[in-house]
Amino acid sequence: MNYPYDDFLDLFFSNNKAATASTSSCVEQNDGSLDMDWDVDFRDLIESMMSDEGAPTESPPTIPCDHGQEGICNSASTGFSVADGVDDAEEPNPDESKGLRLVHLLVAAAEASTGLDKTRELTRVILARLKELVSPSDRTNMERLADHFTDGLSKLLERANVQRHSSPHQHRDVHHQVDVLSAIQMLQNMSPYVNFGYFTASQAILEAVKYERRIHILDYDITEGVQWASLMQALVCKNTGPLTQHLRITALSRATNGKKSIAAVQEAGRRLTAFAESIGQPFSYHHCKLDTDAFSASSLKLVRGEAVIINCMLHLPRFSHQTPNSLISFLTEAKTLNPKLVTLVHEEVCLMGNQSYLYRFMDLLHQFSAIFDSLEAGPTRAFVERVFIGPWVSSWLTRIAITADDVEFECFASWKGWLETNGFKPVDVSFANRCQAKLLLSLFNDGYRVEELGQNGLVLGWKSRRLVSASFWASRDSSNQ
Repeated sequence: MNYPYDDFLDLFFSNNKAATASTSSCVEQNDGSLDMDWDVDFRDLIESMMSDEGAPTESPPTIPCDHGQEGICNSASTGFSVADGVDDAEEPNPDESKGLRLVHLLVAAAEASTGLDKTRELTRVILARLKELVSPSDRTNMERLADHFTDGLSKLLERANVQRHSSPHQHRDVHHQVDVLSAIQMLQNMSPYVNFGYFTASQAILEAVKYERRIHILDYDITEGVQWASLMQALVCKNTGPLTQHLRITALSRATNGKKSIAAVQEAGRRLTAFAESIGQPFSYHHCKLDTDAFSASSLKLVRGEAVIINCMLHLPRFSHQTPNSLISFLTEAKTLNPKLVTLVHEEVCLMGNQSYLYRFMDLLHQFSAIFDSLEAGPTRAFVERVFIGPWVSSWLTRIAITADDVEFECFASWKGWLETNGFKPVDVSFANRCQAKLLLSLFNDGYRVEELGQNGLVLGWKSRRLVSASFWASRDSSNQ
């Protein structure tokens, strides 16, 4: 069969062999947590990142969550200081020494730019020194990551008057859409970071709507629509339940995200509609424009008898930033639709309440250090770093800078309690979904792991660093068991 928009099809199915999991060799996996020392932890990770091949050498310790939330987030010790030195008993090699020096300079720049004694001139001096030490074409992962952070901090410094609610997590890059889509496909071939959330959420959706004739997915943030082609393919191929299932997707867009975001939502609809036609999947697409962050269920077109699915992909690469109040408003209204399933996927970068910008910066640096360490080497990596990861780092830096001065502190570890006390119940992760996630990870570097998050969630990790988590919920009034 000849499919239109081959680049779109390739984008979704470059690793589609992971979408259909064999459950014959599934093994349960649960990793413990250890206390961590920032200096030691970065030294272990940097040693791996500063090697020519970027191959991992030793697993860094886990960053435990010490805020009363049981093992749901990465957290950082606030005892790390830019004055801390390398252990005198251990003589670092030159590359490792440079890596630690870069980390200390980055932390110093972050502290100078937003700390109590912030001085723009000191920040400029530190960033100028960093620019002398790193470039995008450097040999090691750590040097190139430091270059992206330096660039992001420089842009943040230049942006004198940041608008507090101007979608800071949305990439402000100038790369052509074709390049961005190519970079997404390349990243999917280098890492399970994106597909982990998509595949686990889609598998849970397939199981929830197994016997439904009409499926209505309300997508909180669709971006390029990367998630849904594999779901369509699975609906066409499945051999249980109704012979034909109609799929409807309603994509939300907000005026606060700008005209470019609205155009992207419309383009995603065009691509998904063409793909559905090419494989014979009954499909309709609706675009729900919101004037504000507030969502009202009355703005939706509903059909009697359809199963409603709520899909929330939060703060993943190229997804727009929404405040906690925006998501709370959305989920509160969405509950009135009696959803059969709610999927919640987000990056494991904790923005814990009452923590400083420096704390968040160090957690973000550790997160991207793990991501860089985990990516497979290849001729396309430089392109992915330039088009995709650089803007990704920059947007996160803007976001945590704004959040640090905001009265609303995000803590995704608290979503579990909020959902349970506001009319939602957990939906167990199936054996097939766990095995599918582990099969996906088997296609990449050995350092990836999947961990269970209670009975209704899964977490993707690199070594002992959690990267992305997915959890599944339903309305307490739904028919799910």
